Amino acid sequence: MADAKTSNEDLKTMSFEQAMAALEDVVAKLESGNASLEQSIDLYTKGTALKNHCEAKLKDAQAKIEKITLDASGNAAGTAPLDVE
Repeated sequence: MADAKTSNEDLKTMSFEQAMAALEDVVAKLESGNASLEQSIDLYTKGTALKNHCEAKLKDAQAKIEKITLDASGNAAGTAPLDVE
């Protein structure tokens, strides 16, 4: 199944939304039960790569978000980097 494979280069250029759509497609194909064993393995491998890509994109986005800090009287005092675990 040629379209089940996703190269690292393809993933690097995918937006979060594109990767999520591709992951949803993989899940639908796996859940249909119509894929052969070999196709299922390829789809699972592609799905794992897409999931990892989405998680990395989310982590990058989260790191860019800033939280508003408040002074003692409750007024906005500026921003600080979001604490990312």
